[in-house]
Amino acid sequence: MGRVELMTAQAQRARHFLELHAGDRPLLAPNPWDAGSAKLLAALGFEALATTSSGFAATLGRRDGAVTREAALAHAAAIVEATPLPVSADLENGFADDPAGVAQTVRDAIGAGLAGCSIEDFTGDAAGPIYAIEHATARVAAAARAAHEGSGRLVLTARAENHIHGVDDLGDTIARLRAYGDAGADVLYAPGLTRSQDIRRVVEAVAPRPVNVLTYPGAPDVGQLAALGVKRISVGGAFAFAAIDALAEAARELREDGTYGFLERARGGSALARRVFDG
Repeated sequence: MGRVELMTAQAQRARHFLELHAGDRPLLAPNPWDAGSAKLLAALGFEALATTSSGFAATLGRRDGAVTREAALAHAAAIVEATPLPVSADLENGFADDPAGVAQTVRDAIGAGLAGCSIEDFTGDAAGPIYAIEHATARVAAAARAAHEGSGRLVLTARAENHIHGVDDLGDTIARLRAYGDAGADVLYAPGLTRSQDIRRVVEAVAPRPVNVLTYPGAPDVGQLAALGVKRISVGGAFAFAAIDALAEAARELREDGTYGFLERARGGSALARRVFDG
């Protein structure tokens, strides 16, 4: 397939991905951590996928935020290649502080075949974890220009990171999301919100832009989020870490109890993998 055909296919996936945000029910976009988990989730009937920075970092034995832009984009390309589904990538803060660097990351994401990507306003600096709103908005505007101009097309999700980095200020979060939407973001996202009234306020404040919500302890379930007007739900690294917990539990049983109860679950997993991976 030539470059023109690749770019056309990429733009079509992006258009389809955006259309999936317009349904009566939220788009469930789970987060695989490798090609195998991507294929499994596709086989289970999901319509779109999203990468997880923390889940991918864990496969390398690293903490979230310790992966390079090149590694993240190569990983995203592998997820894209694994299934025909549209894929959005968690690209952290765009791997750059300056708007030009963020725009280059977005252009590279288009080249990787992604249908979407998210850019967050977390600086990575514990002393000042959130970019000033003016600078954060300039970064989103640069990302949006890169996402929407040219032959490629990317669904840009802008993330306000206040609530997972110790800034419990819903008013500031709403102001940021409005600014990011005005700057050209297609989807808006404030991970860490768990109260229905807060989620409703965000949805109403940024309408008609679709809102993504992260599954979180104590958060409303899918049906409740649908009633609140949420258009996309993701799980972040939860599936990856659930798999890690299952591995640790099986390993403890073998080492501490000397028994093999994990083989029953492994039997089901093996059958599912054979069915999916041979398909």
